[in-house]
Amino acid sequence: MTDRINSFCVVLEHDYRDDDAESIKTALGMVKGVLSVEPNISNHSDYIAESRVRHELTKKLLGVIRPEKLIST
Repeated sequence: MTDRINSFCVVLEHDYRDDDAESIKTALGMVKGVLSVEPNISNHSDYIAESRVRHELTKKLLGVIRPEKLIST
């Protein structure tokens, strides 16, 4: 028995202005079997999550490069 797929989530490389993303939305809508394409608006929660990930990666990289300069949490 095989699974049935009802949707895909497409993640963009970075945030786009809505008018610049229109061509991406149009292209996705042209894919066979696509019923609708709905954009997801960026918000402050996205910024917070990205900032935390950047901070954690910075700490890890700094720990590898210069262990004596670790950033405390």
